[in-house]
Amino acid sequence: MGARAAAGVGVYPIQLPGRENRLMESAIREMDTLVAAISQAIQPYLDRPFLFFGHSLGTKIAFELARSVRRNWQLAPSRLIVSGARAPHIPEPNPLYHLPQELFVEELRRFAGTPEAILRSKELMELFMPLLRADFTLDDTYLFKEEPPLECPISAFCGTHDREASEEEMAAWAQHTAGDFTMSIIEGEHFFLTTNREELLRQLSPILAGHLKMAGNEAASERR
Repeated sequence: MGARAAAGVGVYPIQLPGRENRLMESAIREMDTLVAAISQAIQPYLDRPFLFFGHSLGTKIAFELARSVRRNWQLAPSRLIVSGARAPHIPEPNPLYHLPQELFVEELRRFAGTPEAILRSKELMELFMPLLRADFTLDDTYLFKEEPPLECPISAFCGTHDREASEEEMAAWAQHTAGDFTMSIIEGEHFFLTTNREELLRQLSPILAGHLKMAGNEAASERR
């Protein structure tokens, strides 16, 4: 996605344990443990202007990463971009991680984020079920802890028909920044970043262009 958003922006996707080339590693089920591990992994890349983007569960991870790098290294992203998730202080109204497998699978169908071919395959479900359970455990058991608002601006993106994050719940992200807050509405359900990707990219482009301009100004200042 990021490669088409703006020339000059480096995209560093975070591959969590239990996925793709890390499939044989145990998935992490506790937010503090996960964020601590990611913080250490990305620290060498934080010597230049950076921003964080997260969608769904990724918003909580990105938000806690922003707070972690502030605590550990007094650093801040130029902007936090959140997508498809209620503000972190709003508790999960309908935890799913503890459901029996049959009900859990039906909820996965409702989310429409897991291919039907996987849901119908006993072998694939045996492989992926621990990861899926871990993701929902990570999300459903997350506990927000009070800290001062972030200094960086926050930009939020909300799907018009997203049943997991209403406009009101997305707008509540405003209280987590001491800077500017913007919210954009994009046509689509929870996974609008896939189904309406071009529109999301179009709206991200000026944000990334502003980030590049700021980075260029900082580099020019350092050369003086």
